[in-house]
Amino acid sequence: MDRRALHQALRAAGVADGHYWIEGVHEPAPTPVDHLFLRAGAGTGARWEVGAYERGVHEVIAAYDDEAAACTHLLRLLT
Repeated sequence: MDRRALHQALRAAGVADGHYWIEGVHEPAPTPVDHLFLRAGAGTGARWEVGAYERGVHEVIAAYDDEAAACTHLLRLLT
């Protein structure tokens, strides 16, 4: 699964747009105050990060070298 397939799966599952942010695919504007995210690795050295954005802070829950593994993790968190 890639980011686009993840977005389609979340929409099909009825997950509200404001509950998640997927870099390059689903970036709601304005950015939701609290949400789960999937983004390119910023500081972990990994290629993909899954985490939570709350109160202005990004907290990485898990980091992956594989996009599919990161997508699967976010899908499990939201469904």
